[in-house]
Amino acid sequence: SGYVAIGIGAGMVNSFAYVGWIDSSGVGHVSTYWIDGREPANIHATNEELSYVRCRLESGIVTFEFTRKLAPACVSGKPECKNIIDPTIPLRLVWALGAHWSDDHLSIRNMHSATSSRPVRVLLMRGSTEAEQDLRPVLAVHGFMMFLAWGILLPSGILAARYLKHVKGDGWYQIHVYLQYSGLAIILLGILFAAAELRGFSFSSIHVKFGVAAIFLAFVQPINASFRPKKPAAGEHASPARILWVYIHIIIGRGALVVGIASLVSGLKHLGDRNGGEHVQGLNWALMVWFLIVIAVVIYLEYHEVRRKKDAVLRRSDWIMGIGEEDDSIDLLDPNRTLTDDRSAASQRMEVQLEPLNR
Repeated sequence: SGYVAIGIGAGMVNSFAYVGWIDSSGVGHVSTYWIDGREPANIHATNEELSYVRCRLESGIVTFEFTRKLAPACVSGKPECKNIIDPTIPLRLVWALGAHWSDDHLSIRNMHSATSSRPVRVLLMRGSTEAEQDLRPVLAVHGFMMFLAWGILLPSGILAARYLKHVKGDGWYQIHVYLQYSGLAIILLGILFAAAELRGFSFSSIHVKFGVAAIFLAFVQPINASFRPKKPAAGEHASPARILWVYIHIIIGRGALVVGIASLVSGLKHLGDRNGGEHVQGLNWALMVWFLIVIAVVIYLEYHEVRRKKDAVLRRSDWIMGIGEEDDSIDLLDPNRTLTDDRSAASQRMEVQLEPLNR
């Protein structure tokens, strides 16, 4: 071939390309471009700074090499300013071969004759490459388990502790504990799946950092629960230690949930960086819809919780004032019943309540 091109991206379109080519005098060149379409007019030359550039033709094979910075120096606003390589993320490369290339005017005759069928992922931190594949089933299971834990089980346990305490018995506590421990068990399984597939962890990834922080906070909760101060008896005030423990337990639990959700979001971004945005666009929308549903449920439950507490305060106030019960002898549907009768009955009940105090 007359030239070899490699592009950083999932395809040549919307990629930064490097072309090694041989001119008519046999001299090798390496040119840089930004490609935003399939026509020759969509190939835009860039002024990327390259060093140690070499290109040669031997036995009909074009070989070229160069060195570039991870974050190139550039003039603000130029396309090459976006050509930044993160060594912690697999670098996706595609290639193309063609017969002729020109540095001044490109036309249809410069079209490639062969291309890569799919990107190759270069793992810069490990010094290895691999052909890009579809989403691996083990990582899909890892993602589903983490969503099940951080998106369903652990939030449900928190909601049970928040909105079911008014139910008689300790049913809310049993539900809270079972859901939290189930979520922790699934998190452990998800970690094992990911570690086995990736052969270890790289803590340079923002997803792993969020995940480790969330898991640490989640597993602090059972340890924290084992030091729970004694619950006060009926009619007694909670001790300062109990109050402090409750606040710490709530803050750590909700903090773990927030960091866990951040881990889910960063995990989808990491998946997009590895396998392409087309694989995760639908998952991003599904996760967003799920979060909106959860927020709506929380608003609904919080509204009814506020109403329930207000009703409880009003019932307690009515009982203290002696107007908590109606006289069964009064016909509420009697058309002759007036507001004066109601006030008279209420006044009589008040006199009955206050009479022992006067004595």
